[in-house]
Amino acid sequence: MTEQSQKVLSEFQIRKSSGQKRAFRAWLRRELEGAGWTVTEESGRFSGTNVIAGDPEKAEVLFTAHYDTQAVLPFPNFITPRNMGVYLLYQLLIVAAMFFAVAVVAFCSALIGYMAELPTLVTMLPGWLVCAFCIWWVFFGKANRHTANDNTSGVVTLLESALTLSPELRDKACFVFFDNEERGMLGSAAFARMHRRVKEEKLVLNFDCVSDGSSIQFYPTAALKKEEAALARIERAFLPQSGKTVEVVRGFGFYPSDNASFRRAAGVCALKRGKRLGWYMDRIHTGRDTVFQEENISLLTGGIRRMVAGEEDAP
Repeated sequence: MTEQSQKVLSEFQIRKSSGQKRAFRAWLRRELEGAGWTVTEESGRFSGTNVIAGDPEKAEVLFTAHYDTQAVLPFPNFITPRNMGVYLLYQLLIVAAMFFAVAVVAFCSALIGYMAELPTLVTMLPGWLVCAFCIWWVFFGKANRHTANDNTSGVVTLLESALTLSPELRDKACFVFFDNEERGMLGSAAFARMHRRVKEEKLVLNFDCVSDGSSIQFYPTAALKKEEAALARIERAFLPQSGKTVEVVRGFGFYPSDNASFRRAAGVCALKRGKRLGWYMDRIHTGRDTVFQEENISLLTGGIRRMVAGEEDAP
């Protein structure tokens, strides 16, 4: 990896507070501009600040990743892109656990309030406070200090590709670092509103959690699935290597990330396989998010360079 990518891993894994984000963006801009890129920032009150290297209106392909990081949680964000039942069940279990905690506090508060003859509103308050705290923690809680996969891996993929892309090819590519994906894809949604033609017409590859898994998988939007030529182009550009497989998923599959903000897009991730669960992702949003497989980054940056160069058939 480049020296800059090593620095992201060693010094910029936490990008959650406004100060942490500002420091990272300033450094990122210096590195990209020092390599000859034209870099701009687009900010919104709620969407945060997106960093853009290149011209999204002129580029043939946009390569994107979110740079914001999440709060550390006691449970991972467990994703099964081809098993909607397991994914929904897991999400429901988390919600149920939160409501159970609220119910216990509410019951105890009501019991104490009844014995002490307290007003109803007073006895209800602790339960509501616990509920509000749970919701607040998910979005604004203590920063996760370990974000190797989510989404330092995506940031490094974009940075490596931008720094190593030949200057004569840069008009064909645009690299966008989104803010506030962890708060509801606010950064990519704002970018899509500002760049309507990009949203509807451009091919967008979004890299989110690509360093912990043996299989690199592309999950196209419904519109992109209808474009066999575009899917085949992705397959020719991103080639298996170092024991890693690559798959463009044409059947059922979903990936909940910034790719959802664009019509012709694919979410790119790294997955592991379980005998019963099938393909899955774990560890993210916890202190166990420490796995960073450089082979995955090498595979992806090589694919990006081939795709931009129009050399998809090259080995």
